[in-house]
Amino acid sequence: MRNGLSVVELVIVGCIIGILAALVVPHVQTQATDAKTVAAKDNLRVLRSTIELYAANHRGVPPGYENDNRNGALDETYFDDQTVVQERYMRRVPENPFNNLRTIRMIGNNEPFPTEATGKHGWIYQPATQTIRLDWPGVDDGGVRYFDF
Repeated sequence: MRNGLSVVELVIVGCIIGILAALVVPHVQTQATDAKTVAAKDNLRVLRSTIELYAANHRGVPPGYENDNRNGALDETYFDDQTVVQERYMRRVPENPFNNLRTIRMIGNNEPFPTEATGKHGWIYQPATQTIRLDWPGVDDGGVRYFDF
């Protein structure tokens, strides 16, 4: 009667565990990326709906402008105050699921909208055009840039 496993048996068990791990890890990583993609699209839908609803309720002026004045100063804190604190269209600004940031890069009325994402903010927003985009470089499984969602 033997006690324990031989070295050969241990090596075989180790190889089997390694092969199983190699098969499972890519599948789990793909599911995590898919979940982030779905969350990003949903968060953009929430933000776009909030911007549209706020503008409809404020004489066509989208959130982000000081005192709802299209010629006023632009600031992320105005957006947050107007949509979360004062009006409660959202409980909080949703986070970008890829970089976990809620910050908004504000683009001025006469500034061109960026053509690329940097990943330094959660979102890129231009109140004048009511355009908001995900600030994350890269593409999804279908080859669509996250920035173009």
